[in-house]
Amino acid sequence: MQLLIFILVYPFIWLLSLLPMRILFAFSDILYFVVYYIIGYRKKVVRYNLKLSFPNKSKQERLEIEKKTIQHFLDTFMEMIKSFTISKKEISERFQYKNIEILQDFYSKNKSLIIMAGHYANWEWVVNVNNLVPYNGYAAYKKIKNKYFEQKVKSSRTKFGAYFIPTKEFMDLMQGHADKKELAIYGLLSDQSPKLNKAHYWSNFMGVNVPVHTGAEMLAKKYNYPVIYFQTERIKRGYYKSTVMVLAENPRDYKDYQITDHFLKELESQIRNKPEFYFWTHKRFKHVGKENNSIN
Repeated sequence: MQLLIFILVYPFIWLLSLLPMRILFAFSDILYFVVYYIIGYRKKVVRYNLKLSFPNKSKQERLEIEKKTIQHFLDTFMEMIKSFTISKKEISERFQYKNIEILQDFYSKNKSLIIMAGHYANWEWVVNVNNLVPYNGYAAYKKIKNKYFEQKVKSSRTKFGAYFIPTKEFMDLMQGHADKKELAIYGLLSDQSPKLNKAHYWSNFMGVNVPVHTGAEMLAKKYNYPVIYFQTERIKRGYYKSTVMVLAENPRDYKDYQITDHFLKELESQIRNKPEFYFWTHKRFKHVGKENNSIN
């Protein structure tokens, strides 16, 4: 069944990816009407998240953010499709970096790096960084259930020099590199909600007490790798800029969870400035009020 679905769907996706972005965004506009007004995709989740995060905004203000959120969600979906065939030249024009010399400087100091990022703007095109620095890049990710799509998606991501590693294999990979003294960049999306039984730490995010992933900080301290934040913003439709920021040059000098809190603060600042570019469609606050049920 997986193969049949792949054979029926993938050729269409590949042909779609060959179209110019302006045409893909035109499809996005059409999809928006269907997804938002007819299907109502994740409306309840988005509204719940926005109400928790922006209790002082009016219902109308939150509604405007909700609509823009779904539009951006669909734009990003089209950008993901474009990733199958986008050239290095085009992705370099559409996704640029500021302060990239920070990464180059750390490479000259013979240091691997931990990258913390959130589900903001477009995190998929961050793989473009490997066109600009001598590091190999590795990102933790969750496998796609359909093994045929899994192969194609990994191929589209790795063509720019970044490697996507299943989360369960990530720590072994890092240890192997450390043993061989191989330099690398390790990227982790750190704003997802962990499973309740693995919630080691709760923190304030968007005014709400939530469990947070601490894996990036834990790994940074284990190897004493500097921690970097990619502050990605949308410049205009289909164009992004990511500012490289140092969160902690020597992680072992920081108290436990201080680096994680710093990351959340930077991400929250971005969200409050332009909330429509955050992915409110995921259930970030699903464990609210369950502190006593965590392993702590």
